[in-house]
Amino acid sequence: MSFGIKPINEWIVIKRVEAEERTKSGIILSGQAKEQPQIAEVIEVGPGTEDVKIVVKPGDKVIFSQYGGMDVKYDGEEYKLVKQSDIYATVK
Repeated sequence: MSFGIKPINEWIVIKRVEAEERTKSGIILSGQAKEQPQIAEVIEVGPGTEDVKIVVKPGDKVIFSQYGGMDVKYDGEEYKLVKQSDIYATVK
């Protein structure tokens, strides 16, 4: 599958995973009460630089900085462009 955004250098395209609709106790949350998830799926990665080797790959689930990066709307979907340094961990 070819994705229309190809990041450069150490930039990475991610897409947030959907927020949970209900709490662990079963309470259904309205749209405003939902917390934005900080877990996303890696969609596309840049090639890296001499100083920054890319260690994530498309399909990885990651935890990222809530305030890092830039929001991008492409082909009707919302994505986020972040530097690899804004990614803190991978999720299994």
